[in-house]
Amino acid sequence: MAENKLSNEVILTMEGIDKSFPGVHALDHVNLEVRKGEVHALMGENGAGKSTLMKVLTGIYTKDSGTITYEGKEVEFHGPKEAQEAGIVIVHQELNMMNHLTVAQNIFIGREFMKGGIIDDAKMNAESKKLFDQLGINIDPTEKMGNLTVGKQQMCEIAKAISHKAKVIIFDEPSAALTEAEIEELFKIIRDLRDQQLGIIYISHRMDEIKVITDRVTVMRDGGYVGTLITKDCTKDDIINMMVGRVIYEDPKTKSMVAPDAPVVLKVEHLNAGKMVQDVSFELHKGEILGFSGLMGAGRTETARALFGADPKESGDIYVNGKKVDIRSPKDAVALGIGYLSEDRKRYGIVVDKSVAENSTMAHLKNFVKGLFIDKRKEEDATQDYIKRLNTKTPSTDQLVVNLSGGNQQKVVLAKWLVKDCDILIFDEPTRGIDVGAKSEIYHLMNELVAQGKSIIMISSEMTEILRMSDRIVVMCEGKKTAEIDIADATQESIMHAATLR
Repeated sequence: MAENKLSNEVILTMEGIDKSFPGVHALDHVNLEVRKGEVHALMGENGAGKSTLMKVLTGIYTKDSGTITYEGKEVEFHGPKEAQEAGIVIVHQELNMMNHLTVAQNIFIGREFMKGGIIDDAKMNAESKKLFDQLGINIDPTEKMGNLTVGKQQMCEIAKAISHKAKVIIFDEPSAALTEAEIEELFKIIRDLRDQQLGIIYISHRMDEIKVITDRVTVMRDGGYVGTLITKDCTKDDIINMMVGRVIYEDPKTKSMVAPDAPVVLKVEHLNAGKMVQDVSFELHKGEILGFSGLMGAGRTETARALFGADPKESGDIYVNGKKVDIRSPKDAVALGIGYLSEDRKRYGIVVDKSVAENSTMAHLKNFVKGLFIDKRKEEDATQDYIKRLNTKTPSTDQLVVNLSGGNQQKVVLAKWLVKDCDILIFDEPTRGIDVGAKSEIYHLMNELVAQGKSIIMISSEMTEILRMSDRIVVMCEGKKTAEIDIADATQESIMHAATLR
């Protein structure tokens, strides 16, 4: 990390912040201090209270006690609009953009420039161009937002934040859906903003990023404040120990755990489904974790969706336990004992306005029906079992999933397929947006599942995850399989080489 002399001028202080909801003490006397010209990481496991703290700061939630001091004055905002007007802006993980509008229209939505009673698009385009020039990025303000990559959309969100004359910008998991090149571009912009003396709060679970981009780190655990460290003076293990209160080992796997004579449970031959799935063939053995690696847009998710029947396949053969099968819908796949944990849990994995219990049992509901009614006791017992096994943080099985943190929502999706007892599980980005402690729990569970004879296809964009968990690795690039590597022979270099083959 380039040396950055920390400013002593504090722009924002949160002291003794307390917040409770029914059944949950979400924040317990939390402290946070942000200085001008610093990138300050806010870290903690899922459910530690990071998002709640930011919602208190921006007026989405009202604090129960504590003080917020901003630019030397005690403040309490009554909503994000008030916070924005004061110069405190969030760049959200899940982008809130109108894809059918232009870039400029998105940036100034609700604050349009008017001329003679009609919207002045020319002025908005010109002002957007100025913002992009200030950030050193090349985006056409007249382009439709839906035509941009996720990385470019992220840049537009940052431009929108700057347009509010931001003095403090909160980045919430900004790199979760970005490629390596886009992350580099994002970091350049963040460093420029830091040099302009903005205060930046950076929320991320990616430990390597924290060491590269931040100046200080504040750690939260179970809704409480643990401490603040200077990034360059601490190690990754120091931060992890503060986050989880225990040591976590992340050594890569050095050899396959699969028996040489393990039967093939899934065979895919010459699968084709549009330009993102071209002539893909592979086998999955009993008790195996088969990693799928590749850059964003390589076709890994599309392959999984075609296999699961979520998207139509054009041609190719699929065999389950040696028998040729016809999978035309997810219902067909589930009937064959295949479960699919989607990378987009909100769209495909959970029903957020239903309870933890309802979500956990929905894939196998017939097993919980007694006569005309659902056997609530049986549903409760099964749900409680997986809450314990996955260490899901929820006050009860009746809690609505919308009220859980992202990582705990992911655990509910996992529970759904474990309750169904599928023999073949497709995990698409199983730990995206999940903290290091929850990751470790999910890794442990995956190892437990394959030890029981289940088989897992794991799609992951994290190289350390691929190397830590996989027995074999399939690498894809632009819709094609470019390599198949045994874990004993796999290196970051060999995977990246295959992921960039044209």
